Amino acid sequence: MAIPSPKTLKYQIPFYQHNYAASSSFIVSIPNKPFRCRISLSTLRSVAAKHVDVATLGNLCIDIVLNVPQLPPPSLHQRKAFMDNLASSPPHKKYWEAGGNCNMAIAAARLGLGCVSIGHVGNEIYGRFLSEVLRDEGISLVGMTNDADVLNSSSASHETLLCWVLVDPLQRHGFCSRADFSKEPAFHWMSELTREVKTSIKNSKVLCCNGYGFDELSPGLLHSAVEYAVEVGTSIFFDPGPRGKSLSTGTPEEQKAFNQFLAMSDVLLLTSDEAESLTGISDPIPAGQALLKRGIRTKWVIIKMGPRGSILITASSIACAPAFKVNVIDTVGCGDSFVAAIAYGFIHNMPMVNTLAIANAVGAATAMGCGAGRNVARLAKVVDILRSSNLNEDDEFWTDILQKNVGAHEITCLSNVVNGNRNNINHVPYDKIASQLLPRLEFPRIVENVPT
Repeated sequence: MAIPSPKTLKYQIPFYQHNYAASSSFIVSIPNKPFRCRISLSTLRSVAAKHVDVATLGNLCIDIVLNVPQLPPPSLHQRKAFMDNLASSPPHKKYWEAGGNCNMAIAAARLGLGCVSIGHVGNEIYGRFLSEVLRDEGISLVGMTNDADVLNSSSASHETLLCWVLVDPLQRHGFCSRADFSKEPAFHWMSELTREVKTSIKNSKVLCCNGYGFDELSPGLLHSAVEYAVEVGTSIFFDPGPRGKSLSTGTPEEQKAFNQFLAMSDVLLLTSDEAESLTGISDPIPAGQALLKRGIRTKWVIIKMGPRGSILITASSIACAPAFKVNVIDTVGCGDSFVAAIAYGFIHNMPMVNTLAIANAVGAATAMGCGAGRNVARLAKVVDILRSSNLNEDDEFWTDILQKNVGAHEITCLSNVVNGNRNNINHVPYDKIASQLLPRLEFPRIVENVPT
C-alpha cells in the first residue's frame, strides 16, 4: 500500500479532527521559528500512552558529606591528592547520601509522581546503596548498558560516581569528584541508548536533564536522548546549572548538544546569574525572554531568584511568586526539589502562579533539612509551609522588576499584601492559591501515613 504524502499542518489545528491512515504523518510548522518536523500518528498515540510521570537522565551519584578543617585547595593537582586521600579509606555509611538527579526524583516521588531514574551505577557497595535508596522511595532504576563485562567490572571507570561534599567550620561547601579530573565524561564508554533506556524515555511524560549530565555522559549520547525524546513526544526539562557557561564555550560537540538542549527543551530552569551568563542580560525577565526566543520548543523559562522567589516566563505572560520565610539549615538539593515541583505543576496543567507557589514551598521544605537525597522535602512539611502563608514579600523589589516589563505581557504576581490589579500587574491573593493547592496535596499525605 502506498504511503500517503505528508500533509502540512499548522499547530493551531487540533489533530483529532482528522481521520488519517495509521501510516500517515504530518509536517508541523511552527510560526516564527525556523523549524519543521515530521510527526507520525504512532508518535501522537505514544504521547497519550505514557504511564510514567518523570524520568531523570544521568547524574546519579552518591554524596559523601564530611566536615573538614579546610576546603580543598584550588590547584587541580592538589585537589586530586586531597580527594585520593579521602577515598583511601571509605567513610562510614552514615555519611553517604543519594545525590545528583536522585534529589529531583525523590522529591518528585514524594509529591506522588511516578519516577524512573536512568543512569549508571556500579556493581559495588556504593551502587547497591544507591539502588536500595531509590527502590525504598518507589523509584525505578534503569541502567544504561547491557554489557555483562561492564556490569560485572571492578574497573574504576565503571564504578558509581562519588561526589565529596566537604563542609568547613564556617559551613562553606566544597565539591569534588573524579569527573573533575578527566577531560572525558566519567562514562565516556557509553555510545548509544539501549532499548530499555529508549522505552523509559518513551513511556515518560517528562525527561529531566541537567548540566552535570555532561560530566558523565558523552555529548553525542545526550544529543541522541534529546532527539529521541522529541521523536516520541516526551517533554524535556533542562537545568544547565553552574556548568552552563562552560558548556556554551566548550568543545564543538559540547556546544552542539548544549545548544540542542536550549532549543528543544520544553522547560528551561536557571538561576538569575546563570541566565545572565548565557545571555549577557542582568535583568532576569528580559534574559528569560531571550532564552525563550532562542528556543524552538520552549514553553516555559523559569528563573530561580533564591530567597526572593521565582519567575515563570512564557511567550505571552509572566508569573512571579515570592519565596517562603523559613529557618534555612542547608540549601543543598533545594534547586533539584524545586524542579520536581515544577514538573508536578507542568504535568497536572496547573496555573503558572500555582506551580511557582508549590515549587517555592518544596524548595523551602528542603532548605529546612540537612543535606539532600533522603533529606529533601517530605509532603507533610510542604503542606505545613503552604498552610503558614508566610511569604517573604518585598513589594518594592517585585514592583521594580515587573514594572520595567509591563507591556504586551500579562503579568501575575502572588501576594499576601496586595489584591487585584495595580500598575497593570494582577496580584493574586495567596489564600486563593493555597485553597487550590492544599486539597490536592493532603490526600496523598494521608496515604503516606498509612502503615504497611
